[in-house]
Amino acid sequence: MSDLTLTPVAIIRTPYKEKFSVPRQPDLVRDGTGVIELLPPYNIPETVRGLEQFSHLWLIFQFDRIETGKWHPTVRPPRLGGNRRMGVFATRSTHRPNPIGLSKVELKKVECKNGDVKLYVGAVDLVDGTPIFDIKPYIAYADQAPDAVSGFAQHKPETRLTVIFTQEVQTILAQIEPKYPFIKRFITEVLQQDPRPAYHQEKRPDRIYGITLYDYNIRFQFDGNIVKVVDIFR
Repeated sequence: MSDLTLTPVAIIRTPYKEKFSVPRQPDLVRDGTGVIELLPPYNIPETVRGLEQFSHLWLIFQFDRIETGKWHPTVRPPRLGGNRRMGVFATRSTHRPNPIGLSKVELKKVECKNGDVKLYVGAVDLVDGTPIFDIKPYIAYADQAPDAVSGFAQHKPETRLTVIFTQEVQTILAQIEPKYPFIKRFITEVLQQDPRPAYHQEKRPDRIYGITLYDYNIRFQFDGNIVKVVDIFR
């Protein structure tokens, strides 16, 4: 078999500027939406004709922030606390033999304007600028499986964390809200997913972490099940 060279057909714009802040699955953070921008020569209305008839899409994309060649036959899924190993093909780990991902997203709007083709989508689990190799419509009768068994990830993860903001941070958020009306809810839902590596979650309670959302750096600290946002700046 010969090697296959793939060319991106689009990139996606999201509020997640680094992989540390990205939810581990789509639909976990409602305000983490995205815009898919088709690239030449695919950015013509003909390529998306009829796509508005579908409510959801499959995105095939590249884990372009992952160092190539760094894969292992087993990985430690965060859902298992990072303490148990599972086969790489039994997980959705980003460290794979081929850095390819698959994500289902809601299609909100198709826009063809001024020579650009954009797809506005719902909650995503992709870093800003991620290359998209293919876009396929979600076919409900074929793609859904109501009786599917999903192993260790059968159910949506429970929210165990309470997020609080210092008074200083709340003052800053009030200044940001005219541009990003749901910024406080967005930060809350991202942090409730606990972006820390699993091996950090029982250690280093005094450490201050940082993630970048939109153009802002969010600094936060854990105290048991409490996450305190202590600073935010551009």
